[in-house]
Amino acid sequence: MTEQQKKILAIKIGGTEGVDFSRICENAARLHAAGERLVLIHGGSAEANALGTSLGLPPRFITSPSGHVSRYTDSQTMDVFIMAVNGTVNTRLVAGLQEKGINAIGLSGLDGHLIRASRKEAIQSVENGKRRLIRDDYSGKIQSVAVSLLHTLLDAGLVPVIAPIALGQNGEPLNVDADRAAAAVAGALAADTLILLTGVPGLMKKFPDPTTLIKNIDRKDLEQMQTYAEGRMKKKSLAAGEAMEQGVRNVLIADGGAEAPIDQALSGNCTWIR
Repeated sequence: MTEQQKKILAIKIGGTEGVDFSRICENAARLHAAGERLVLIHGGSAEANALGTSLGLPPRFITSPSGHVSRYTDSQTMDVFIMAVNGTVNTRLVAGLQEKGINAIGLSGLDGHLIRASRKEAIQSVENGKRRLIRDDYSGKIQSVAVSLLHTLLDAGLVPVIAPIALGQNGEPLNVDADRAAAAVAGALAADTLILLTGVPGLMKKFPDPTTLIKNIDRKDLEQMQTYAEGRMKKKSLAAGEAMEQGVRNVLIADGGAEAPIDQALSGNCTWIR
């Protein structure tokens, strides 16, 4: 089996409260030492919210007609997002992995044309029951992933840590949803499994009651299960479907604050979409 034929585990680390970077890094280090090929993709919402607020630019969010919530990213907010996500969060994760003995390398989608996206000319937002068009948003729709670059890094024994900032068609940085970026990266790498680590145990029928956790979902039932998703979980359910459309066999939504969170997810303590 060649290096590129070995199974790849893609892990998306949420940027919300309740996600424990230290536990994730420690668990990733054990897996890497055992020969697992890992790629990490992360968010950074909490850090971006805190930084923006401290700078007098509190976060604003857009709700699409389908109910999906995303960050409104004008040019000033894009600068804050870059500082928080690519600067602070990415650096902290790389440092945490290095401390545990993993030779990690931090990237954003801008580096080496890793993630290319097209800027959305206009976004529909529902506010007070009315639809409006937003035209100054710097968010993007992912078009491609430079998978050869990732394979080069993996073959060199490195663990890529990817921030969700993409390269626009005019060379501009664009905000892309981290869950959907993880799905695109996992699909491009033909990863066997994508784990979405978040601040809750998984998809619940009656959020936030953990006793209503849905442990197993067949792919064909995913659209029906999305009716239980609230808030950010809607994007995770959407990303799960996109990953599977690109050939990823398993998507796990799991608690990123648990002890050994990756192992816990792989042992079935999660929502497992097959």
